[in-house]
Amino acid sequence: MLTTAFVPGSPNWLDLGSPDTGASADFYTGLFGWTFTSPGPGAGGYGFLQQEGRTVAALGPLTEEGAKPAWTVYFRTVDADRTTELVVKAGGRVRFNPFDVLTAGRMGGYTDPTGAEFAVWQPHDTPGLDAVTEQGTFCWAECYSVDAEAAKAFYRTVFGWQEQDVPVDGLMYTVLTPAGGGTADALGGIMQLGPEHTAAGTGSHWLPYFEVPDVDACLATAERLGATPRIPAIDVHGVGRLAQLIDPHGAVFAVITSAAPGG
Repeated sequence: MLTTAFVPGSPNWLDLGSPDTGASADFYTGLFGWTFTSPGPGAGGYGFLQQEGRTVAALGPLTEEGAKPAWTVYFRTVDADRTTELVVKAGGRVRFNPFDVLTAGRMGGYTDPTGAEFAVWQPHDTPGLDAVTEQGTFCWAECYSVDAEAAKAFYRTVFGWQEQDVPVDGLMYTVLTPAGGGTADALGGIMQLGPEHTAAGTGSHWLPYFEVPDVDACLATAERLGATPRIPAIDVHGVGRLAQLIDPHGAVFAVITSAAPGG
């Protein structure tokens, strides 16, 4: 599971790019009970989504040419420039080269060879999010890929992730852990997109999951606030009850009520 003891290769930041940050802030604060805090006019509209004063995600305007509303998962690196070299070596694309964010850290953005976008955060003053895995926070990162095997090879080269293929409700699911980690350190997973998804225009992407106490209640609230279900609430044996949603501007995310250990 995710923790704030961020190790290299683990998710340590999450942000949403939106064409209307005010409306997105209203949606997510209404859904999860978060607050939105802006560090000031010098931040260019970027701000922090917080729960009880702790940053659980961030939100900012779309800045890249042609960018669509989306959540971006960041993974911890000790050297963003070296990670950039590994991305290129492994066949990925650099969307923006690493740059310093004042004294907070250094970030870079990439696209894997199958089309999924992600980023890295090399911490300086800001290690990462203040809370994960708790109710109302980021708890799992999932990559849906048009070529899962190619994606696994790419991330193995870039982050040194370990993989374990496990059957989940009749499908093969690859659980990812940081280099040297064990089962309890799992950070997310990779799944192959089916032909029905690619035919419908779904491309490779990373999907963040948020832990909630009641998926069905959360789904109802999300729809009332203008979201659309992508996958209605379902039970996954040994995992929990989950749903996938499309927010009012088109960004996809998931919510889950995790199964109790051993459940």
